Amino acid sequence: MKGNAVKRTNFKTTIIAVFMTVALSIFVFSCATIDRVVVAPPMIPGAKYVGSETCAPCHEKETKDFKITSHSRVTIPDPKGKRENVGCESCHGPGSLHVEAGGERGKFIVNPSKKPDACFQCHLDKQAQFNLPYHHPLKEGRMTCVNCHNPHGENIKLAKGLFVGRVNADCAQCHREQAGFHVFEHPALREGCTTCHDVHGSINPKMLKQRDANLCLRCHTQVPQAGAAPRSININNSDHTARLSQGACFSAGCHTAIHGSNVNPHLRY
Repeated sequence: MKGNAVKRTNFKTTIIAVFMTVALSIFVFSCATIDRVVVAPPMIPGAKYVGSETCAPCHEKETKDFKITSHSRVTIPDPKGKRENVGCESCHGPGSLHVEAGGERGKFIVNPSKKPDACFQCHLDKQAQFNLPYHHPLKEGRMTCVNCHNPHGENIKLAKGLFVGRVNADCAQCHREQAGFHVFEHPALREGCTTCHDVHGSINPKMLKQRDANLCLRCHTQVPQAGAAPRSININNSDHTARLSQGACFSAGCHTAIHGSNVNPHLRY
């Protein structure tokens, strides 16, 4: 009987793994193949659409891998009811005047790396997050979307939650101390900074997903051991019931080196 139970468990595990693989494949495929419509594309007075092929001779590096990215599937609704103008001009605006000006840098062209307005035409959820009390200083003009995202294809990061090392590397551009190597690491960093932080914006300080000890308890909760007090919270063989009422594990002064420590295995300075 025990052997049959093990076989059933293994079978269920296999089915779940197959389902997750198929679901992930569908998600990635759909992002790369399904057209996305920009309702209010960037406009440049007097300019007309010329097509992405016109951009390629001057912007060879940017167009190299662009065709297989989700951004290349962005389309603009045509007044006649068609959807056309796929690609570059969906984000940069119609390019005829820019071409006529010899492709002069920044002239007659919308540059989302200077202002995020073009990005927000599609990414409305991210725009809402940047309006929350705690957010990266994008609205204040101290950074732009391209500081963390490469929209042109190479190392594209639109689904970067799948690549933990890349997530941490992006954050480490500014947060070097937190993302650096530590003798005693916090294993959560292996899962990426976004495990604890809503990087576009949050209602909680430091853009935390939760403001109190519940953030830590998502990973660090255990079933009380035999002989433990009823309803107690036992973490790492230690009763934390009274400690958690003092605040979050880091703000209460217990584990202050939450990103990792070089001196203490309990993540303390």
